[in-house]
Amino acid sequence: MSAPDADTTVIAKTVTRVVFPLILLTAIALLFRGHNLPGGGFIAGVLTAAAFALLYVIYGLDFVETELLDRGGTPTTAAGPTIVSDYRLAFAAGLGLAITGGLAAIALGQPFLTQAVVFLHDLPLYKELEVASAFVFDLGVYLVVVGALLTILAVVGAE
Repeated sequence: MSAPDADTTVIAKTVTRVVFPLILLTAIALLFRGHNLPGGGFIAGVLTAAAFALLYVIYGLDFVETELLDRGGTPTTAAGPTIVSDYRLAFAAGLGLAITGGLAAIALGQPFLTQAVVFLHDLPLYKELEVASAFVFDLGVYLVVVGALLTILAVVGAE
């Protein structure tokens, strides 16, 4: 998925450099508000994968390997680029996190995926912060979606 310099314009590269962090910031905001309001792990994962898809289209997979991850390049194996193993690890970690979040409730004698909420008071910036156990499940879903979609993008894009 390497994009030659002749195929992309300066405008496309500049817009991507501005839009990429904004998309990631929006994804993180949706992830954090997902247990109370619309949003959550799935839509945040889709947005993150869309941000990386934009980066792949404009700059290529080599840019992600060399500039973002500070690696030597994108060696390709029979299963696709080596970055795919990182994406698969994110998928597996997310699946494990989501399952653990659900099983923690069972360990405490509650039904599967029962939500618990803790309020932290007198914090310097927020005064009060709500920490919900549903965030663990949302974070797991986020990692599963990001890992799966970026694996598909990297493997298909390398061909």
